[in-house]
Amino acid sequence: MITKLGRLAVRLLAAGLLASSSQAAAAKPNVLFIAVDDMNNDLGCYGMPLVKSPNIDKLAARGVRFDRAYCQFPLCSPSRSSIMTGLRPDTTKVFNLQYHFRQGLPDVVTIPQLFRQNGYYAARVGKIYHYGNPGDIGTSGLDDPASWQEVVNPAGVDKTALEPDITNFTPQRGLGSAMSFLSDAKGRDEDHTDGKVATEAIRLLEKHQGEPFFLAVGFYKPHTPYVAPKKYFDLYPLEKIDIPSLPTGYDKTVPAGALSATKPWPNFGTTVEQARRSKQAYYAAISFVDAQIGRVVDALDRLGLRENTIIVFWSDHGYSLGTHGLWMKQNLFEDAARVPMIFAGPGIKAGTPSPRIVEFVDVYPTLADLAGLKAPANLAGASLRPLLVKPDAAWNRPAFTQVERGGFPGRSVRTPRWRYTEWDGGKQGTELYDHDADPKEMKNLAANPAQAAVVAELKVLVAKNWPERVEGGQAEAGAKKKRAKAK
Repeated sequence: MITKLGRLAVRLLAAGLLASSSQAAAAKPNVLFIAVDDMNNDLGCYGMPLVKSPNIDKLAARGVRFDRAYCQFPLCSPSRSSIMTGLRPDTTKVFNLQYHFRQGLPDVVTIPQLFRQNGYYAARVGKIYHYGNPGDIGTSGLDDPASWQEVVNPAGVDKTALEPDITNFTPQRGLGSAMSFLSDAKGRDEDHTDGKVATEAIRLLEKHQGEPFFLAVGFYKPHTPYVAPKKYFDLYPLEKIDIPSLPTGYDKTVPAGALSATKPWPNFGTTVEQARRSKQAYYAAISFVDAQIGRVVDALDRLGLRENTIIVFWSDHGYSLGTHGLWMKQNLFEDAARVPMIFAGPGIKAGTPSPRIVEFVDVYPTLADLAGLKAPANLAGASLRPLLVKPDAAWNRPAFTQVERGGFPGRSVRTPRWRYTEWDGGKQGTELYDHDADPKEMKNLAANPAQAAVVAELKVLVAKNWPERVEGGQAEAGAKKKRAKAK
């Protein structure tokens, strides 16, 4: 029989073990890694008051908002492969939506994999690596099983019931690359895929709150088709939606490669009214996914995890919405290359934007640094920790973004003042934009003799970053099944 003294000893021992366990967990900061699909910088916290994004705005207020963050390749899979490996596309060889980086880099250690190797629970809900959207919703898509201990692939009514009712103003294009949308008059937030992503993320937070975690939460919106409950469409009266106009002959002022991402140009051949309705739907999808982000962050706070959790919010690339007559991504203008990115958490200065030029390849070394983990030696970026402490600290790194145009590449470098772009090493044309005088990038100065010295300087940067032409990889037959079996 256990005496009162014995029972007390057991209780004290248990309390000690729990305290020790809690302290050990607290020594390791958690990571809440929030990704959105195809979201540009049209957000309240980025100076777009029309767009209702209160939860992303609140997140920016409690951390550092990077005002000039850039992706490596404005297309889902190449961009996501870059951020998750910390390597540039020329290293991952991911230039399309089919090739998986592990085909050429079987031993690469991804961000969540590094945390998993260091005692973290690593899980994914929704889209982090590439998924055909909406085709792969509910599946693991082009996932990386080595990155996770647990995955959840929700599918809501937008995928299971509503697709036949979607309006498509560009029927020659599939829903995932079209001006397509639906205002759902009946569905609740929780019935849609992104609502289910939030619900599942909250469940995992509740289940694993007592251990260090790396939880990646990937939302599918505002990627087309722009489907959301009607209440979010009601936030955006059509009369407040504008489509940028273009000067006559604008297409003759830039290389053909600059505009070929949208065919027919401009705006896929839609009318201005159709483009306005599509833009309204895109903004509705932003507000919908913003609400789901709010649910997840609120749960984190409710569980008392706020003080020991690093939150990273990012979109895989920007989105044009009619600027330059372009609609989506895969171009090298600011609207496609620039992305929203926010860091919040312990040791991160609250409510101060950073004006410095940063890249997606900087995310991996930053998270490793903040968590005290040893990052792989070959990462392409640099830790942003100095900017998280002092957002305007000295920083002298440009950003590099690239695309492919079938037979030739487009390569662009962004410095604090300039964007310079070469198509096929200059053989298919060049572009130069002065962001001090022309932030909309409408006046190409590449042929202006007054800027010859600037062009020469930036040309050296491009050549240094891309010393040779690298071809993209080719997908292996049955690659998805092979990866699933390898888990």
